Order: sequence, then C-alpha cells, then structure tokens
Amino acid sequence: MSRDTCFIMSYGQREETRLEDLYTDTQMDLLNDCNESLGFLGNLDQLLGDHAVFNPQGEIIYVMGDAGVGKSILLHRLQNLWSKRDLQTDAIFFFKFRCRMFSIFKDTDQISLRDLLFKYNCFPDHDPDNEVFDYILRFPEKVLFTFDGYDELQMNDLMNAPEVVSPDIKAHPVQLLDSLLCGKLLRGSQKVLTARTGTEIQSKVIRKKVVLRGFSPAHLKTYISIHFKEQAHRDQVSVQLDACPYLCGLCSTPLFCWIVLKSFRHLHTMHDSFDLPETCITLTDLFLLLCEVYLSRSGSPEPSLLKKSPRCVSETFVSGLRPLAAFAKLALQGMERSSFVYSQEELTECGLTEEDLTLGFLRPVSECDASGGAATFELLHIILHSFLAAFALVLDEQAAAGSILKFFTECSRKREPRCLPFDFCFCGSSKSNEKAPFEKNEHLQFTNLFLCGLLSKAHAGLMEHLVSPVLLRKKRALLKSYLSTSVKSHLSGLPYHNSGEGRKVHVLPNFLWMLRCIFETGSRDIAQMTAKGIEADFIKLGYCNVFSGDCTALNFVLQHRPRLLGLDMDNNNIGDYGVKQLQPSFCKMTIVRLCVNHLSDSSIEVLAEELCIHKVVEVLGLYNNCITDVGAKLVAQIIEQCPKLRVVKIGKNKITSVGGRYLANAIQRSASIFDVGMWGNSIGDEGAQAFAEALRNHPRLTNLSLSANGITSKGGRCLAEALKENTVLRIFWLVQNELTDDAAPHLADLVQANTGLSHLWLINNQLTVAGIKILAAALNLNTALKEICVKANQLSEEEEEQFGEDKRLRFH
Repeated sequence: MSRDTCFIMSYGQREETRLEDLYTDTQMDLLNDCNESLGFLGNLDQLLGDHAVFNPQGEIIYVMGDAGVGKSILLHRLQNLWSKRDLQTDAIFFFKFRCRMFSIFKDTDQISLRDLLFKYNCFPDHDPDNEVFDYILRFPEKVLFTFDGYDELQMNDLMNAPEVVSPDIKAHPVQLLDSLLCGKLLRGSQKVLTARTGTEIQSKVIRKKVVLRGFSPAHLKTYISIHFKEQAHRDQVSVQLDACPYLCGLCSTPLFCWIVLKSFRHLHTMHDSFDLPETCITLTDLFLLLCEVYLSRSGSPEPSLLKKSPRCVSETFVSGLRPLAAFAKLALQGMERSSFVYSQEELTECGLTEEDLTLGFLRPVSECDASGGAATFELLHIILHSFLAAFALVLDEQAAAGSILKFFTECSRKREPRCLPFDFCFCGSSKSNEKAPFEKNEHLQFTNLFLCGLLSKAHAGLMEHLVSPVLLRKKRALLKSYLSTSVKSHLSGLPYHNSGEGRKVHVLPNFLWMLRCIFETGSRDIAQMTAKGIEADFIKLGYCNVFSGDCTALNFVLQHRPRLLGLDMDNNNIGDYGVKQLQPSFCKMTIVRLCVNHLSDSSIEVLAEELCIHKVVEVLGLYNNCITDVGAKLVAQIIEQCPKLRVVKIGKNKITSVGGRYLANAIQRSASIFDVGMWGNSIGDEGAQAFAEALRNHPRLTNLSLSANGITSKGGRCLAEALKENTVLRIFWLVQNELTDDAAPHLADLVQANTGLSHLWLINNQLTVAGIKILAAALNLNTALKEICVKANQLSEEEEEQFGEDKRLRFH
C-alpha cells in the first residue's frame, strides 16, 4: 500500500504522478460543534488525534470543503501516511470508499458486509477460515475507514429500508454504508468522511469537524516550488500571479491552482511565448485552458524534437473538436441522469476511441470492479464534468435553442431541507420514493456558470469556429434574456427589512451563484441592472461560503452601484486575495464587516489605503482574523482619519500592548467613535494604561470591551481611576482577565462615583468574597448601574448567597 499510494492518477492524461509532486497541505480549519473556528490543524498526521474532539461518543471525523479544495487527495495522503506508520492511529486495517462508486449497484443488489470490505475494496490473501474478518468484528477499533464524497451518494427508496445491525445479514450496499457510518455495524471503528461544504450531518455521529480552506499565500508559494524547480520560473509565475489578484484568488483552490500551473508549464514548453492573462480571468477561461492543454497533446511530438510553434487556440479546438464533443456528450448524459461513473459501452456509444482516452479527460475507477480491472471510468473532476456538460449544450445543433436553460430550471426548484446522514438510521420516518441523487445541486450550478462563460462575447471568437454563428447568437440572446428576467425576479423577492442601519437584506446562497454567472458573462449591462436593482442600504453575505475568487464577481456588480452601501461578509473565507479584489468597491462602503475571514495585515493595508481616501466608513468589523500590531497601527490610522467611523470590532486577533497603544491613542483623538471591541487580544497592563488615558474625558465612547486581554489588577486600577473622570461610557467589559481583590477598592471607587456607567462585566476573573463585599457596599451608593456581572469568580455557592439582596450583583 505504501508503494501504491506514492502515486496518484494525475489530472493530466492517463498517467501516474508521484503524490509528493501533486500534494501540499492546505489550511485545515478545526471547528467546534457550533461551527466556530478553533484554529488550524498543524499537520495532516494529527487528523485522527483527540485535539478538537467535541463529541467523544461520535465516530466520524467530518472533513468539509468546496469542490476542488483537495478533499480526495487529502484522503489519498492520509492513506499514504498510514501505510508508512506516520499517522497517529493504532488502526491496522484501512478501507477506503468513494461514495460515487455505490451508483454502480442495482436497487436489487444484496451483499454482505464481508463482501463490501473485501470484494469491493481489498481481498486478504490466504484467509479461507475468515480469520481476518472475524478479527475485524472482534476489534473494530483497529479499523480505519475513509468515505469520500458523501454528498454524491444517491438516495432513493432505500431510505425506507430497515437498518442493518448484524454483519451476517445481506443488504443493499448503501444500507451497509449507512449502518457503518452511524455505528450500527463495526461500532468503535475510526471513520473519516468528506463532503461538500453545506452538507448537513447529524451532530450525534460527528466526533470532530474540519473544513478545508484552500491554500494560504505560504501554501501557494510551496505549491509553485513543487511545480517549478528552477527559481527563475518560480519568480516568473509569482510575478504574473501577483499582478492579477483574481487569479491569485482562484489559485487558493488547489484544483484551480493546479490547472493554472500545469497549463503555464505545458503551454510555455509548447509555444514560443505564453504568459498568464493580465486581465481578469474567469473559471471558464481556466477550463478552456485545461482543454487546450489536453487537446494540444493529441498527436503532438515531443517539444524537443521540433521548433516551438506559435499558439493558436482556435486551431487547437477545431482539430480536437471530435473527441471534445464526444466527451461533452458523455458529460451531459451523466449530468442528466446524475450518474458520473461510465462503462466502456457508454464511452463507445458517445464515439470515444481508445486513443481519446489518453487525452486526460477520463480516468479509470478501478475500485469499482471486483475482478481488479478498470471496467468503469469517470471524468477527471466534477467541475470538469459540469464544464463539458455546458460545452455540450452550446455545441448541440439538433436540440431546441431553449434547451440550454434546462439546468437553470432545475436549480430554481425549491427542495425540502434534509439533514444527512443517516436518515433511515436515526429517523425511521417514511421517505418519498422520489429519487434525490444529489442533495446539493452545485454540479448543476457550475454547468449554468460555464454556460454563461462559453456564451459570453469574450469567447465568441473561439466558439464561432465550433458552432454555427447564427445559432450561437440565438443561444446567447436567450441566455441574456433569461438572466435579466431572473435577476429582476430574484432581487424583487429578497427579504428586505428596515433597521437602524437602513434598509437591510440578508441574501441567500443563490444570490452568490447569480453574481458568479453575471461575472462569467462579462455583461456590463446585466451588472449595472443588478447593482441598481439592489435597493438595500446594507447587504448581509455572512455564512454564505464566499471564497476569495467570488469577490471579483461581487465587485463586478457593486462597482456599478450609484449609492453608498454597507456590506457584511462575516464568517466566510475571502482571505487577503478577496480583499484585494474588493478594493475598487470600498469607496462606496459605509459598513465593512469582514470578521472571521482569515485576513492578515496585508488586507488591513488595502483597507487603510481606500478607507482613508474616501472617509465614508462608519462601521469596521475585523473580529477573529490574523491581525498583528502592524495591522493595528493601520486600523489606528483609519480611526484617526475617518471622521464618520463609529464602531470598530477588532477582537480575537494577535494584538499586543504595542498595537493596543496605537489603537488607544487613535481612539483618544477620535470624536466620532462610540463602540470598540477588543475582546481576546493580548494588550496586557501596558495596553490597559493606554486605554485608560483614552477613556479619560472621552466625549463619545459609550461601549468598550477589553475582555480576555491579560489585564491584571494593575491595569484594572488605571482603568478605574480614569473612568471616574468619564461620564459617557455606559457598557464596560473586563471579562476573563486577571483582576484580583487588589483591584476591588479601585473598582468600588468607580462604582461609588456614579458616573453613569450602567453595565460592568467582571465575569471570570479572580475576585474572592472579600473583593465582592467591597463592590457590593459601593453598589448601594450607585443609582445608575443596572448590573455588575461577577459570574465565575472565586466564590462558592454559599458565599454567593450572601449577596442575594441586591439583584444588580449577578452571579448567573
């Protein structure tokens, strides 16, 4: 197994590539049971460890990620580590399954658990007495399973079937699979399950959650060094990528990055000159580039044997049209029946020859054949499948022109939300017999997106060589008309509501797909219409799974908006590349919320440059990113130079006392700011002293959180003394610091001063009953305070009961 997993069927032709030449770690974000980030996993070999386990009774390590982010190759690497004993596990058996393979079974098929493990995975040598299988039944904790692509599992009327609880009972393979996953079979075994982001799974079976975030700039640099051994080539690629932020954003997705680097290397070898595009490149451009690479290989001699030729894209596609059309036809047929594994007969029916199979579009699915041969095939990747299906819709001159819209119609249907897995394991409720092959329809959404790109004016020159120009124009007009109507309908149906920040709308995921399609068309008319049709003053795109590449699509529309706008993009994955792509739109933004987006100081540099020029920002949210003191200095610059800025949230970053001083000094000079959140940094007592000076006589600041900042009684004393001269602050949080009874007299003086402070939170400090008595006595002399929260300090329940008379002193 160690030898086998050193290689992987590559994304290029039917060739094997060394795993080390294709794989590098991505950002593996550990989540808790509320989907909040716990930080990144250091190395893949720690995946099975106990760190970040939130449900010890669960057996599944759930790995989520978008298409192309590297879920499958991660499992391949996991198997390789296990085979070399470099994985933190005691498992001595490893079984890997791809959920897509279950589509080859008929509804009437019945097999045993033993057959599922051995006949369709790996068969043990010389085991006539079932000793190996019996050992597995007795010691399931010694078994490690990986299940790749659960969102691709086809569910139908088997949902009504009874669960399988005995390893001796024959059942349909999908029933066996789900019984394994929910612990009815081989309970105690270790399981790693991958699925697309957004596939909901019942938390009772999940042990740990990991979401793959793609490449960071450092990972991208490592990946470039894997593909280009010469430093000159690395520098050339890096310079070209840096010149195009959108391309860098796409390259944060490993699949897209591979296409870019592989295409660059191949086409640079084949032709006199090849540079990455300097203008905005779309996903359609990317997959056209991949097809060009594959088709240019057909019948081409080794580059070293002839002089390099000038590049002619249309000539390459025209000469390769027959196999390309055949692959596209195959993809469309699979898309229509939601089955992406093909037999040799299906390939032949579409007109594919043995020579065509060497181009690289298909690869064998060897694990699906019990005899060990490559009896079935699949396209390279689900996104390529969608691209080729879109190509087939454009090329088809027999079907009615309106047939290009078939998948738009499918995606517009409302589906009942369901939680996967494992419905028939836990629910026992009757299910509809209607076939629901994919719970998520991203493969159809990608097909629509590529259709928009292929029918765009930018690609008209190429496509007119492949299909009738008259038909092409007809299809383009139909698509543009449909998009325009759909955009108007979608915008009119958005759930607007009024709030203190103006007219607000929280958009749905389909809104993001709409923006992506508009960007692929390159139509300024549709973009302008969309921008004008967004009537809200504030758009919420939080928790919409926005990645860096989406920011160009968003900017493509927002740059046409005539009015100012607030934008909430909290809890996404846009990163530094995404911020660079949004740069032209910051001039219109009054609210900029980018919390929990893995931003570094380079993003703050972009923000400072734009916000300080236009000076319209009122709210800046940067909570839970990777901002250091360097970024804090830039945020301080924004605070000082933006006279309308009212709210700054910059908690849970990497800011020390140095950055704390920068921010405090800026706040002291600001006459507009009234709400500052610093929870979860490390400003300490030095930072607290700087904030004390900022608070003294501040004319505007009403809300301040310095929680979880390592502030001791020394810093608490400075803050309390300063606040006695402040009559504006109303809410002050010092939660989760290191305040002891030494700070109590100073805090009591503040309380007794009756400055107007209404909420004082001292939760989770080190106050004892003696310190609380001092605060309680002072509270009797205060008429403004509504509460002092002292929960989780160093008091017993009996000691807390002493203070029951004043309900403003809260312990719970």
